[in-house]
Amino acid sequence: MGLTEKQLRQIYQDLHQIPELALEEYQTKAYLTKVIRSFDQSFLEIYEPEVLPTALLVLVKGFDPERTIGYRADIDALPVEEKTGLAYASLHPGVMHACGHDVHMTVALGLLAHFAEKRPKDNMLFFFQPAEESKNGGKLAYEAGIFQGKWRPDEFYGLHDAPELPAGAIGCNLGTLFAGTTEVDITLTGKGGHAAYPQKANDMVVCASELIVAAQTIVARNVDPTQGGVLTFGELKAGTIRNVIAGEAQIKGTIRGMTQEMITLLQRRLKILAEGIAQSFEAKLDLRLEQGGYLPVENDEKLTRFLIEYAKKTPTLEFIETTPKMTGEDFGYLLSKIPGTMFWLGVNAKASLHSAHLAPDQTALAKGVIAISGFLEARMQAKEV
Repeated sequence: MGLTEKQLRQIYQDLHQIPELALEEYQTKAYLTKVIRSFDQSFLEIYEPEVLPTALLVLVKGFDPERTIGYRADIDALPVEEKTGLAYASLHPGVMHACGHDVHMTVALGLLAHFAEKRPKDNMLFFFQPAEESKNGGKLAYEAGIFQGKWRPDEFYGLHDAPELPAGAIGCNLGTLFAGTTEVDITLTGKGGHAAYPQKANDMVVCASELIVAAQTIVARNVDPTQGGVLTFGELKAGTIRNVIAGEAQIKGTIRGMTQEMITLLQRRLKILAEGIAQSFEAKLDLRLEQGGYLPVENDEKLTRFLIEYAKKTPTLEFIETTPKMTGEDFGYLLSKIPGTMFWLGVNAKASLHSAHLAPDQTALAKGVIAISGFLEARMQAKEV
């Protein structure tokens, strides 16, 4: 029924070879559309929104619908040079599906094929979403008004592959699954000069260093130790040569927290600290906190409890209760507007997410389709949760 395991593996390998960056997923979308049009079209409807050209939505019309269940799969890749050595490695230099979105798409196609053949009770909306890795594609889609009328789901589901979990296992937890994020950009401007005359200059290397070190106290001394928060600076640029005092420094980093309240706290404390240090060095401060950063992925309690209970009582399904992760995922924005759940699909890979060596175990594909289709069918039989 639906796509065979052999077909799923071929689709996965095809998609793995054609990774594309955020909002550039035209070849990927064309491939997805071709596969979907090969399915029985008796009760399928395809929507290609002009406002988001690489997005693709497919409505499966249920035979006795009480609701519309949404399922989201992200389709973009990362600017990573692949080093797996696989026969089906990326054909696009410098771009790779290093986060496993090829797995996400393949499982979604498997689910779509299943419900195109076995008509569901409720309507199902499949959303193949561009720009998850950057540019917040879920938010772009929502704000563009794509989810209107029959194209708006009553609840939303989606998976993320997990290299550390056994192939085909489902992982989830109540509450927050992924942290929220805010991108931090800081520019400090002073006065450059000769290394031999520091009194005539205003050294932004020292100023930036002071800020970075002082910022380490924000989480250590402002966050409840039983809660989670992260402030990491991953990029520092200043100066051009050893004997010239730098008049400018640029710092880039990220804030992460399990709740939006935590993120707001970290933002406020960083702003106060940065302003104080810049003033003490008589430097000009330009601090930008990207408000378009990803919201926490906060799972709906009732829907998530239903998923966990289903998984635990299904003998053929391996369920693992997971802990929240500090990684970000833009599905959090959609879940802030529409109730739903994100969960993990184990892919038993040696390399981590975003690694140039990531190579998921392909047995997870068919196992994932079976597990998730079973859950969705059970969800359709439940009037309330």
